[in-house]
Amino acid sequence: MGVDECPRRWLWRCFLLFIEITTVSTTVTASDSHKNRENLVSRIAFGSCSNQSAPQPIWDAVADFNPQIFILMGDNIYGDIKRPFKIFGRERTIGPWKNVPRFLPASEQEMEAKYQKAKSNPGYARVKESAEVIGTWDDHDYGLNDAGKEFHKKKTNQKLLLDFLDEPQDSPRRKQAGVYASYTYGPMGKDVKVVLLDTRYHRDPVGTDGTILGDSQWSWLERELKGPPTAITIIGSSIQVISNLSATLQPLVAMESWGRFPKERDRLFKLIADSKRGGVLFISGDVHFGEITRYDCASDYPLFDITSSGLTQSVEEVVPRFLHPLVRFFAWFTPSTMRVKGPNCKYKSCVYGQPNFGTIEIVWESHPVSVKFEVRDKNGVAVTGVNVSLTELHPSKSDSLDKVKTGDNQRHCTLEASLPWIKRYRIAILFYFTIAVLLLTILIGVSCACVSIFRLGGCKRKHE
Repeated sequence: MGVDECPRRWLWRCFLLFIEITTVSTTVTASDSHKNRENLVSRIAFGSCSNQSAPQPIWDAVADFNPQIFILMGDNIYGDIKRPFKIFGRERTIGPWKNVPRFLPASEQEMEAKYQKAKSNPGYARVKESAEVIGTWDDHDYGLNDAGKEFHKKKTNQKLLLDFLDEPQDSPRRKQAGVYASYTYGPMGKDVKVVLLDTRYHRDPVGTDGTILGDSQWSWLERELKGPPTAITIIGSSIQVISNLSATLQPLVAMESWGRFPKERDRLFKLIADSKRGGVLFISGDVHFGEITRYDCASDYPLFDITSSGLTQSVEEVVPRFLHPLVRFFAWFTPSTMRVKGPNCKYKSCVYGQPNFGTIEIVWESHPVSVKFEVRDKNGVAVTGVNVSLTELHPSKSDSLDKVKTGDNQRHCTLEASLPWIKRYRIAILFYFTIAVLLLTILIGVSCACVSIFRLGGCKRKHE
């Protein structure tokens, strides 16, 4: 063998080795994909707002539901640092005289320690043993309350979240700007697509009506929705898509939602309608209560949003027990044109303000296929739910859009922001009226006391 042949033979062997490695790698990827496509998915659970330092008994109920997939919808840890409420003093965190922010970002080491604490929870570990866990983030695991694209630690915290989710080191999610992703499960005709959005990394400030997803994520989402059809497509958004309670609670409470970005929400609805994709529904979190909302006039079939929040954090957990009836009254009195109400609700408002998780059950054997959405309490008992046939979530040959604009479904076509002002702001009106009555009562009481004291003094002088 000549000297010149050695380099050629060495290069040839390297080439063959490269082909072998590439073939093995491709086979593994195809095998994993094939496995996902073979396994029929019929039980999905999801939840959000899980404080790693709080008791987490709800994981037992999640595990007993026996989901094949569990979706973490954000606030998977509370990573940022929260200062206490302070009205007076050197550092004031609330009121018009507030001079310091209430929330501060934690260090990378602190965030990592909190993720480790969440991951080592026995209940979560039990769920992870039997279900595939996937997820996205919201603000507190993103790193700062209500933060968007301006947050300077987002790249570092993206890595920490993906490590927590056991994302492979070669995953595209580790190379892109944002944690959005999609997964497809089940055989063709009975397949479920899960699209997880990132509503933080590219989001403009609330109130600007700018972008939520950013250009690159919008392009990706369009490809996902206009790609091969699936029987069901679940779009996971950490913030609510359909409900816009801020439109009725301002100026008392300003909640984040797609409704705070009307152009973006219209663009999302239009994309779904233009894609001609059937079986689309939303899941969301963030708000510390559970509810199911519905919008009938965005596409030619109803769009549902199942909100589950939180696994540990809830509105009733932060107030004394004797105030729970008052919280439930306000939930009932708050106008919501999109909320699904019915006999399946535990409370009249069809809002559940205690720890909860969401479930989706698909009965593929029924004719037609049935789909059940539920919000469940910490014991696994349904507190609100909807049962529909899969055909109702797909475009029909008739003009179903005209159908839903008549009859009972008309109320699911009026956005909260379109309500008459007297109805839209009735919570604020009731609140300020109550405060005015209390102040007037106190003023009258003080005035009466002063008059009594003055008269008592006058009588005493007269007697003397």
